[in-house]
Amino acid sequence: MTEVQTVYQEISKNRDCMEQLLPIQKSFDLIRRDIRIGGRESSFYFIDGMIKDEAMLKIMDTLLKVQEADMPADAAGFSQQNIPYVEVDLCGDFDLILRNVLSGVLTLFIDGYSAGIAIDCRTYPARGVDEPEKDKSLRGSRDGFVETLVFDTALIRRRIRDPHLIMEMMEVGESSRSDVVLCYMDNLVDPHLLANIRQRIAAIRVPDLCMNQQSLAQGLIGSRWYNPFPKFKFTERPDTTAACLMEGKLAILVDNAPAAMILPTSVFDMIEEANDYYFPAWTSLYLKLSRVIILLLTVFMTPVFLLLMTNPQWIPPSLSFIRIGQAVNLPLIYQFLILELAIDGLRLAALNTPNMLSTPLSIFAGLILGEFAVNSGWFNSEVMLYMAFVAVANYTQPNFELGYALKFMRIMLLLLTAFGGWVGFLAGCLILLLLLCTNRTLSGRNYLNIKQK
Repeated sequence: MTEVQTVYQEISKNRDCMEQLLPIQKSFDLIRRDIRIGGRESSFYFIDGMIKDEAMLKIMDTLLKVQEADMPADAAGFSQQNIPYVEVDLCGDFDLILRNVLSGVLTLFIDGYSAGIAIDCRTYPARGVDEPEKDKSLRGSRDGFVETLVFDTALIRRRIRDPHLIMEMMEVGESSRSDVVLCYMDNLVDPHLLANIRQRIAAIRVPDLCMNQQSLAQGLIGSRWYNPFPKFKFTERPDTTAACLMEGKLAILVDNAPAAMILPTSVFDMIEEANDYYFPAWTSLYLKLSRVIILLLTVFMTPVFLLLMTNPQWIPPSLSFIRIGQAVNLPLIYQFLILELAIDGLRLAALNTPNMLSTPLSIFAGLILGEFAVNSGWFNSEVMLYMAFVAVANYTQPNFELGYALKFMRIMLLLLTAFGGWVGFLAGCLILLLLLCTNRTLSGRNYLNIKQK
């Protein structure tokens, strides 16, 4: 373990150390500004683009007016008497100073003082707190999280004006040193869950969090590739996050990530959305039941249809209309698999299509994959109908990861049903239930919200 180097009284030594720690001469955005304050040599270190120019001008104007007789004996006295700013702190070692400078905090060295003065007048490029595209609400607020961590915490503070709301700062990543904030109500959160999460975050040893919350999630839960169901609930809405905090849950915010991770999580939390909090109880219950029913249909509709088509004697007379009336040129299992891939292809194409071309291309794709696909003989109209329902119904689930997990389960059921008949279908249902029951989260509950021992 390397020894922490403390700040010297001689500014020449402090400058030499900073030159060794920071590539001042190589990086154009790392700035060193030398001035004289009260007759003493002084140096500012900061990152260009992360400093408020107006605040910096006012601070320097005040410091240049300091006389030699006004210089206190130590850095603490100087920061109290001569720095007209709110967020001021003292740094006694270069490790802390390096972290501050690289995160955008202005650091001041003055000859004769054995501490650096950190002035937090930083600013980050930020977009507006507009409503998120994916997590919209019919009623309620129209703001959403952004990539700036301070803005996100302020959006939560604006809704919960309670001293029990704790914003605990941590740091993850040896190179990125990303800020991670644990948000919780001190009087409501489960202390065992909080201690577990805090310990897990402190134990993460990764170079960086380039993928923000996904990198943090991988460090917290590890790699469990065989289970596609998500372990966390993500939301981009501060009102949903505030409601979860008031329920005793814990939220994790990561700098540069416009979303909050909510813990603990169950499958019932995954299918919740913001509208559930804004509508009356009966309306909210109806919306939840509708999403549950649609969720089940998206998983089982096409496998059950395939099972009935391979066993037509099971179809009752009252449902005889579901039989395929046209000739089946391509086996049904291949039709379903091709359409599953085609739907994802259209989704990716829509994601990368410029806005001015999205409308004509969507009409063109609808005509080609609709009328012409059926007339060509590749697909049956019934298969197109059920896959169109599944494609649209997937968007009723607010959780993107859950939608793809259900897609993988549907493909597994289709394959097992096609090659194993009703035995394969039952085996797929058991595998689905097993994955739900064994999907471990970071709380003391499993995915079905059953308390673990």
